[in-house]
Amino acid sequence: MVNYRGERIFLSQVAEVHYGQGPTQISRKDRERLISVLSQLSGEVALGQITADIQKRFRTLELPPGVTVNFSGDVQNMQDMFRDMMLAITFAALFIYMIMVALFESYVHPFTIMFSLPVALVGGLGALALTGQTLNMFSMIGTLLALGLVTKNAILLVDRTNEQRARGLSVREALLEAGPTRLRPIVMTTLTMVLGMMPLAIAFGAGAEMRQSMGIVVIGALLSSTLLTLVLVPVVYSYMDGFIRRFRKTSVIPNGKFEPTHAPVNVVEEVA
Repeated sequence: MVNYRGERIFLSQVAEVHYGQGPTQISRKDRERLISVLSQLSGEVALGQITADIQKRFRTLELPPGVTVNFSGDVQNMQDMFRDMMLAITFAALFIYMIMVALFESYVHPFTIMFSLPVALVGGLGALALTGQTLNMFSMIGTLLALGLVTKNAILLVDRTNEQRARGLSVREALLEAGPTRLRPIVMTTLTMVLGMMPLAIAFGAGAEMRQSMGIVVIGALLSSTLLTLVLVPVVYSYMDGFIRRFRKTSVIPNGKFEPTHAPVNVVEEVA
């Protein structure tokens, strides 16, 4: 090494030289040093389970100041996928509510129908747990698909109830008439979709095991929605109707008094 005067300078004059071990290259990300640790999965252990075990292990370690642990590769892709799917499910539920508001011309009855969505999620996730399947990309797609299918039971029930109430029946009488009347189409449509998803859930063909969780989620969501919606939706409908009646009875008019906002309607039926 030569300085600016052309004089030779030995390395031992400015540094201490010794042999040791170090990285062959220095990687950086966001202007910080990066050390990558790679591994390959073996066996039937899910990636999410391994990630959870690693995170649990790191919580017990005391890392030096300035050292952080982040996941990349397949783990990061999986986290991004779950975040995007949760956003898609949220928007799907919002769009379902907006469409039903436009069709029913009411903000309350679509809210009553939306109570069938949590029931469907419980059934779909329960079916995954019973069959030993994991919550992966295909099961999330199946969940998104089930959200659009399970609301049809509540829609049939609420629509029939509204028709009977328009004819002058009370809420109780309309619900008691709508349940048996709409039971047959609800069971028929549910069985059609369940049997249509059965080949996918049984996993026929090569590589069908990857898509098996999708069919299992849809079948579990449809069955739980059919069994519980017929009980849950009438109860919620009755409570929401009572809430609306109390709200209308306490509407304030300009003179400060309280009175109902609508007059009773006389219903006349023609007898053939």
